[in-house]
Amino acid sequence: MSASKPLVVITGASSGIGESCARAFAARGHPVLALARRLKEMEEKYADNDLITPMKCDVTVSGSIEAAIAAAEAKHGPVDCLVNNAGVMLLHDFVTQKEAEFDLMLQVNIRGVINGLRAVLAGMKARKTGTIINISSIAGLKGFPNHAVYCGTKYAVRGITEVLREECAPVNVRFVSICPGAVETELLGHTTDNGVIDGYQDWKKTMDLGVLQPQDVSDAAVFAYSAPARCCVREIVLGPTNQGP
Repeated sequence: MSASKPLVVITGASSGIGESCARAFAARGHPVLALARRLKEMEEKYADNDLITPMKCDVTVSGSIEAAIAAAEAKHGPVDCLVNNAGVMLLHDFVTQKEAEFDLMLQVNIRGVINGLRAVLAGMKARKTGTIINISSIAGLKGFPNHAVYCGTKYAVRGITEVLREECAPVNVRFVSICPGAVETELLGHTTDNGVIDGYQDWKKTMDLGVLQPQDVSDAAVFAYSAPARCCVREIVLGPTNQGP
């Protein structure tokens, strides 16, 4: 397989939505830089796909993501699309949650997005082209119990996305916010409150059609990116049909 299209960068690409996005863009001929901390897992998953290059990266460290993107650009040319997907969801009662969990969500979900933006945005503005897709959440639109800080981080992602969309519209750089509801991924596995986990699993059992699959979200990302340059799909909100809130 040889790349005939511009470079796409995906963070949090070792599983779930990030993995699905990496495969979806590669299937359309894009060279893909797949970034995550779990390099061995990515190397095994993408061993059969020449268009996907996995690299170990900590999105909370600006130098880590900058170095990875610079190496990919040296081989494939400038980044045309960044999917800021890396995130952690640590759900817990606010009063009893450990500060370390607050800090981790703030660093990965907000600082990680900022570091990704800083690594590519100047180049996109100079070239007057590019698409940035930030994965927020329905939790960035409304609140949920035991989600206080997580919701705060996702509201922040939507706010950053909208401000930069307005600022970058005159130079043809598109910003997209994708806000999924419940998705079948490893994300809940980061939660340390067993009561919250049990409640979520019981809630899932009430949903006849099930929750979203990662491909549902990657399909939305590809749709937004594939729109004509004149069209910016500003925000996509999607959730399981059976999910009310």
